[in-house]
Amino acid sequence: MPSVFVSGCYDILHAGHLQFFEEAKALGDQLIVSFASAEVLWHHKRRKPSIPDEHKLELLRNLRMIDEVVIGHGLEEGIDFREHFHRLRPDILAVTEDDKYTPLKKQLCAETGARYVVLPKTPPKFEPVSTSSIVRWVQAPTEAPLRVDFAGGWLDVPRHAIPGEFIVNCAISPMVSLREWPYQKQAGLGGSGAWALLNGRDGVDAEIDLGVGWQDPAVIRESGLCVWRSGHTPILDFKHNGDFLHGLMAILWTGKPHDTPGVADHPRDYQKIATAAHTARQAALTANVPLLAQAINQSLEVQLAEGMCPLPDIPGSIAGKYCGGGHGGYALYLFPTPETRATAIANTPDLRPVEPHCQ
Repeated sequence: MPSVFVSGCYDILHAGHLQFFEEAKALGDQLIVSFASAEVLWHHKRRKPSIPDEHKLELLRNLRMIDEVVIGHGLEEGIDFREHFHRLRPDILAVTEDDKYTPLKKQLCAETGARYVVLPKTPPKFEPVSTSSIVRWVQAPTEAPLRVDFAGGWLDVPRHAIPGEFIVNCAISPMVSLREWPYQKQAGLGGSGAWALLNGRDGVDAEIDLGVGWQDPAVIRESGLCVWRSGHTPILDFKHNGDFLHGLMAILWTGKPHDTPGVADHPRDYQKIATAAHTARQAALTANVPLLAQAINQSLEVQLAEGMCPLPDIPGSIAGKYCGGGHGGYALYLFPTPETRATAIANTPDLRPVEPHCQ
């Protein structure tokens, strides 16, 4: 009666583990599963298991395809189960294609006469399929802010970064969730960054892979009014709660979606972008609304020179710009007082208030 042995952390049991157990059990008549003890996890990975060992043992014992469960206590990385393996002397040691301890496990098989079998990767039945992705899913927030950018846009794109320069942006409410999204799509408000965060993913790498910058997921994750250093990865220069902007911002849908990747390499005045960002940074440091308006208007000048359409003039506003670099989406307007914003919203269809969000 061939016996099959498998090992792992199995820290959060998921469908991928069950699929592996089924495939391993098909190699013989008896399946023995070993999992690394809490002591082993701490020794090698400096983390504790998601549930105590006795609970994990009971869960595994009650899976229909598993015949025996043992706990690995040895501190030899990758083969914490050596003692059990020599005692049980299984016929097969089954591993996945990406197993990192092949030489050690092959040597262990040679010591006992077991056969070393590599199971091919088969398409998973469900997502997420890893313990780490499940942890990220559990830890993901139920709501996330979007963002408006004041100045420095494009200096977060690695190939356009300028050392010593800045990007200035602000997380905003109303918030979004996987079930409620009270904004237009392709809006220039960092929606892809918020979507990634809500799904338990870090959107920074995804945005860079698209050929654009990291500012959206960075500020959505951080929240607040943020100043970032231009570069290949997000480095926060400083953060303000943005309360001096409460009641002063509104956004207007321009009537067409934006496409940032499609214009990422258009000619534009990066030095003028950097100058606007310096102005915006000083405005954030001093909570100076007129100075921030100056930075926003400097940013709009660059956008118009690049070929973006002029924005509607909204009486009472002191500054405006497109919220992204994609020639569409929402436009941001800044007002000197809550009263002037309220009047503009009352008189302008599709103009909606947004507020700084800081956590």
